[in-house]
Amino acid sequence: MLYRLTDEQEMLQKTMRKLAVEKIAPRAGEIDEKEEFPRDILEILLEHKVLALPFPEEYGGLGVDLLTYCLVVEELSKVGLTALPFLTSHSGALDCFMTGGTPEQKREYLSRLLAGEFFAFVLTEPDAGSDVASMQTRAVLQGNNYVLNGTKCFISNADSADILMVYAKTDPKAGIRGISAFVVEKGTQGFHISRKEKMMGGRAFQSCDVVFEDCPIPEENLLGREEGKGLTIILEFLHKGRIIVAASAVGLAQGALDYAINFSKERIQFGRPIAQFQGIQFIFADLASQLEAARQLTYKAASVAEDGGKEGMKLACMAKYLATGICMKVTTDAVQILGASGYMRDYPVERMMRDAKCLQILEGTTQIQQVAIARIILEE
Repeated sequence: MLYRLTDEQEMLQKTMRKLAVEKIAPRAGEIDEKEEFPRDILEILLEHKVLALPFPEEYGGLGVDLLTYCLVVEELSKVGLTALPFLTSHSGALDCFMTGGTPEQKREYLSRLLAGEFFAFVLTEPDAGSDVASMQTRAVLQGNNYVLNGTKCFISNADSADILMVYAKTDPKAGIRGISAFVVEKGTQGFHISRKEKMMGGRAFQSCDVVFEDCPIPEENLLGREEGKGLTIILEFLHKGRIIVAASAVGLAQGALDYAINFSKERIQFGRPIAQFQGIQFIFADLASQLEAARQLTYKAASVAEDGGKEGMKLACMAKYLATGICMKVTTDAVQILGASGYMRDYPVERMMRDAKCLQILEGTTQIQQVAIARIILEE
């Protein structure tokens, strides 16, 4: 499979690289330090129509394919994860509504998202993270409303979201196939944020605990107007979401590697730049080779994702597993090459290393990817 990029894709890469350096990088350290929701970054992405890229043209988007969107994610991630909450949010919302939404739901909510409203994916619970079947949140139909009760945790940016996609069991006896998806609007009675977590990295994400107490949801807010479709939507969300996280990991690792290389050319020890020492050169050669392998796997996963099926799922898990692992190694070694400077907050590689660990957990841990990969290849 060829990965030669088109002229349009290369031009988009250059545009996103300039946007990242000029608009996002100057804010990255401050946002990490203050752990604040970067509303100004959202406005920048909307202004430059970045968030419209993956949306179909019929809904007002630009209709790029997943590979092209991954190129954008990669470039913007080279300066950190500041923009990632919005990139994953809008892409995830698109997957949810396009997979399970009615025509009316697609028109309403996709147009609102393109206009600047924000989305949160509400799935994880204290006893149901990777084990989705153990979900305890219930949705019971009472008259014209579903009434939600339950607790969710580690929900990214739930406090800032205008539209939330909430997963709950409508048929507890059906296990994983009894899960349904609901659109919950900000400010709905019975919905509140009970806690905001303090995170090691990825601090542009606001990780929240969410509580639903007799929360009434209009019957028409059942996604697809059909119970039991939640699992299909979850799998589609995770499938493409993992590829996007892999692309972000490739970008973050490249940013850290580039910074370490430039530093090594200027850092003088024993009368010469440390880049001239063979031990440093071997580290760079190793990291660059592994990073390129992760990049090519991510591109391939993105190229075949539209076809779905087990091959697409396998490659998505492989890309996420490999890219995030290599990102962790690259950022850790970048800190090591900078020495004491790398451990200081004045230098971005310290933040990048903490961000890299976030990517190994986001959209399914490293170990979950291994389980999924093994299950698929053993069935082949």
